[in-house]
Amino acid sequence: MPTLFDVTDFGVLPGSHVDAAPGVRAALRAAGDVAGPVVLRFPPGDYHLWPDDAQRRELYVSNTVGDDPRHSVKAIALLVEATDDLVISGEGARLVLHGLQTTFAVIDSRRVRVEGLEFDFAVPTVVDATVADAGVAAGRAYRLIRVPAATLFSVEGASIRWHGETLASGAVAWSGRDALEYTQIHDPVRGRTSRGPNPLFDRVRSIRPVGERDVRIDYEHAEEPADLGLVYSMRSTTRDHPGGLVLDSSDVTLSRLRFRFLHGFGVVAQTSRDVSVEGCEFQTPPDSGRHSAGFADFVQFSGCSGEAVVRDCLFDGPHDDPINIHGTYLRVTGQPDRRTLELDYPHPETAGFPQFSPGDRIELVDRATLQAIASATVRTVRQPSGRAHDQPLRTIVVTVDAELPDDLAGRTAVENVTRTPTVRIARNIFRNVPTRGVLVTTRRAVLIEENRFERTGMAGIYVSCDADEWWESGPVRDLTIRGNEFIEPGGPAIFLDPTNTRSDPGHPVHSGVVVEENRFVLDGVPALDAKSTDGIRFRNNGIVRLGRQTPDIVLRSCSDVGVEVDGDAGRGKPAGDFPLLLEAD
Repeated sequence: MPTLFDVTDFGVLPGSHVDAAPGVRAALRAAGDVAGPVVLRFPPGDYHLWPDDAQRRELYVSNTVGDDPRHSVKAIALLVEATDDLVISGEGARLVLHGLQTTFAVIDSRRVRVEGLEFDFAVPTVVDATVADAGVAAGRAYRLIRVPAATLFSVEGASIRWHGETLASGAVAWSGRDALEYTQIHDPVRGRTSRGPNPLFDRVRSIRPVGERDVRIDYEHAEEPADLGLVYSMRSTTRDHPGGLVLDSSDVTLSRLRFRFLHGFGVVAQTSRDVSVEGCEFQTPPDSGRHSAGFADFVQFSGCSGEAVVRDCLFDGPHDDPINIHGTYLRVTGQPDRRTLELDYPHPETAGFPQFSPGDRIELVDRATLQAIASATVRTVRQPSGRAHDQPLRTIVVTVDAELPDDLAGRTAVENVTRTPTVRIARNIFRNVPTRGVLVTTRRAVLIEENRFERTGMAGIYVSCDADEWWESGPVRDLTIRGNEFIEPGGPAIFLDPTNTRSDPGHPVHSGVVVEENRFVLDGVPALDAKSTDGIRFRNNGIVRLGRQTPDIVLRSCSDVGVEVDGDAGRGKPAGDFPLLLEAD
């Protein structure tokens, strides 16, 4: 039988506004000291956690702030560290975070399950401003914008300062002015969210508050605004924390969690094995006036292995991709000898964590073609630890067991092909997404089935492989997309688009892609757009066309493609009703 702990045994009082961080830390420490299974329970109620007494760790996390020393130390509200066989259970418990924090982190742990909790921020770091009224009065345009009750602001002349709470130190957690650095726009009538320009603070004459939640903005011009009802979601672009973190851990399950807001870069599973996200909600609280549930992505797997599972979840209102699963290409910068490679992290938002262990298999690719030119096994490695800055944070040196070709520097990239997961993404709903629904690049088996993609701003499913911009590796070899619904995506419903600049159908980047029994409702975009892919099978899919007619399938430098159009599996009109295939070089 597991040992049972209750956070109230450590002085934590549900419903109190007293900082629960010290008591929660003591409860987690006690749970970690027990040999054998432990259940730690949060009774129903609200728990407030402030950053002043939060656990802090120096951590380097993929796709956040790279090696920027200003943000190397993360505040963590709920830290599980070097702990095995732990269940954290909290049905009806709501953890309210203050300031800037990571909601939870599971580090160096095995067999951990977190279930039933709700996470939210007292003051979200995204400002959702709804145009509640607009028009022209006395020859000048105006808007009345309404912000959620959780949003803090002050009007200062003809400007608005948005800000977080005042911490115990006296400092304000965060602040920014007017449109901040980034905006996306939600249209609740059309059910679409997209990136775009923000006109709220252009040519402003005056700003004044109207009550507690409304602000009137008057302009120097008389052009009547045409955006009544739209929501402008504004934020900075610094991903200083991961929203949640599973780091160097295995057999971790996140179950029935409700993420009402995630600051920073979503829930990141990094260099971990066998991680599942099941039955979770990523959505703002009902009737809160808020739209944005995430500052960036919702879920990311980076350099993971074993099985990555995301099933039965709702993804509603991110500021980037709901799911992204990838490895990391490292650029070859030097070659001291035939068995030694000098590597670096080329993207400014990713650096500082280890990539290899002795015995890992690596593959070198030509960056222009993304074709493998050599492979080897790692013998020794000098690299950052991911936890400290005592080693260089952007460079890695590896030695391998075999002689490599000459002249690799600059033109090649390296991927750790040992740290690649199998993937299952099933029965999820994607809604109010400005970008893609799912990004996935892994050479092991991928199954994406029975999901619903509603009006994504770009592709529903995007498969890249990129040694040029984001450096997210690698190719797909076994990808099945089955039984999904794609409702009016803003780009190709399924987009296979590696970044190779030289393509040859005889040497594809991707292979083994099956698209079957899906339903597509499309307006001016193809069901499938594929580049440099071998062995595509497109069968028993139903396609309904709205508005502009375009080819159902676009192929670029593809080979061995099989398309079946003799039925629609009872899902709308068969693909053959409209132009079927466009070959493009």
